Amino acid sequence: MLNAITDVEGIKVGHHTDLEAGTGCTVILCEEGAVAGVDVRGSASGTRETELLRPMNLVQEVNAVVLAGGSAFGLDAAGGVMRYLEESGRGFQTPAGRVPIVPAAVLFDLGLGNPKVRPDAEAGYRACLTAASGEVAEGNVGAGTGATIGKSQGDVGRMKGGVGTASRALPGGIVIGAIVAVNAGGDVVDPDTGRTVAGARMPGTARFAREAGAAVGLWSAELENPVGNTTLGAVATNAVLTKEEANKLAQMAQDGLALAIRPCHTMADGDTVFALATGKAKPEGVSLSALGAVAAEVVAAAILRAVRQAETLLGVPGLKGG
Repeated sequence: MLNAITDVEGIKVGHHTDLEAGTGCTVILCEEGAVAGVDVRGSASGTRETELLRPMNLVQEVNAVVLAGGSAFGLDAAGGVMRYLEESGRGFQTPAGRVPIVPAAVLFDLGLGNPKVRPDAEAGYRACLTAASGEVAEGNVGAGTGATIGKSQGDVGRMKGGVGTASRALPGGIVIGAIVAVNAGGDVVDPDTGRTVAGARMPGTARFAREAGAAVGLWSAELENPVGNTTLGAVATNAVLTKEEANKLAQMAQDGLALAIRPCHTMADGDTVFALATGKAKPEGVSLSALGAVAAEVVAAAILRAVRQAETLLGVPGLKGG
């Protein structure tokens, strides 16, 4: 196992990265189709095709999920993913041909780099061309290219976020993996120790504001940025799940944000987590509740990976330096 979402058979990941502009997009391909669910818990979300994922609605499977920077502009990246899938004959069958089903969610990274450059359809298409089932690039790549975290002290104290991935094998051949683009307004905390790993620093120092006792004014009216945040993620499993179960998995998986990001799900975050079930294995001996509990832990692990692999970019310091 590679400790990546691609440990789930049938899942590929590709990135489009623009380091100069400070933005990008990430595509999670499931070309053979996967039963999907979603949990939108932040209050400033930007999404596409999420209503299709509700249990009562017609479409049962998706062909890809897109995570993108660029705020609402970045939703255009899904169009390029649709073009790629259409060229390969993938999608929901209709009398007029196949229509690829590509849900997407975006984060706000326009405050870093060039705000006039956003992921578009061409960026989504290029991300598909790089998609592979092997190792997954982390840190300043894809949707995490322009991601930052820890904004309680304003932009001056923020640090670099990024993309991270993790996975875990369960009994009976069940595998669950996660990929996360961390652009949180809050700090990233190690859930095992409670210590801040990366986050808002006191102005002019490397000391974390939270551990200096200076987080009392967190999200004050003066500092709150209603469009500057959002953590996006996707979990995938090879288990056979119904659409309703996939939505429950997404809901439980999003609890991983609460384990590792403090605070999360604020009025300034558009936190969204997708769930994909490829149906390659029957979850015998593993309940949906157990699968969801592990999913939350895997999401938290992916969040830690994201900030630990992030390098300094455009003046914003990352834990990995650079």
